[in-house]
Amino acid sequence: MSLRFTKMHGLGNDFMLLDRIQQDIPVPVERIPELADRRQGIGFDQLLIVEPATIAGSDFNYRIYNADGSEVEHCGNGARCVTRYLIDQGLSDKTSIALSMPTGNIIYCEMGQDGQVTVDMGAPITAPQAIPFLAEAEALSYPLQLSDTLSIEIAALSMGNPHAVYQVDDVDTAPVAELGPLIERHDLFPERVNAGFMQIISPDHIRLRVYERGAGETLACGTGACAAVVAGILWSQLSETVTVELKGGKLSINWKGAGHPVLMTGPATTVYEGHLNL
Repeated sequence: MSLRFTKMHGLGNDFMLLDRIQQDIPVPVERIPELADRRQGIGFDQLLIVEPATIAGSDFNYRIYNADGSEVEHCGNGARCVTRYLIDQGLSDKTSIALSMPTGNIIYCEMGQDGQVTVDMGAPITAPQAIPFLAEAEALSYPLQLSDTLSIEIAALSMGNPHAVYQVDDVDTAPVAELGPLIERHDLFPERVNAGFMQIISPDHIRLRVYERGAGETLACGTGACAAVVAGILWSQLSETVTVELKGGKLSINWKGAGHPVLMTGPATTVYEGHLNL
């Protein structure tokens, strides 16, 4: 079987994109960990699938698989890349595209004249049972016991996928490699969680590192950036529009508060196109 694929990235969060509109191919789910391997495969954080629309009101279907082969609900950097791909390939003559997610939700993406893509990420979810997060009641922060001697305070919320946000003094020295796996697989998150380590520089500027569920630490995480800004606003420490500085570059996040969607703006880059024989 021959696959045509496109390698893309959003601020270094990199993807293998499979177009199932122009080629009728099965998704090689069982081969994803092999394909994601950076030494013996193509190498990527997530596999993105774009398909013909099956949900009313959407232009295309959009699916995401982590490097470990697990399917996930949302990826903001991926949504920007899919939007750019669809426009660059001439598959849409619109600059505003509606993508349906595996959850049945529709997200709206728009490419500006500068090539930056803005994604309406929807309203954040803070009800514990909907994240999902095991807590007796909703709160602005929760204690998370990581070991017999270490407990931290986090915000827990969903941007279509679950996030834990932990505020640190300096992201450069934050123990992401040590604490990230402990947070990701904590018993209070029954579907695991993306762990964000946020340093607040000013009300309109944060630095962020994210240990992603099923992928490890990535250079950028769009939903993680949104979750961090929402947490900071709920904690009354951030303003309505925030520049989020990640290892791979910067995103602009805007949230007007409860009941409003989170808007994420950033770049999407095509690296190369290739053919793969499986």
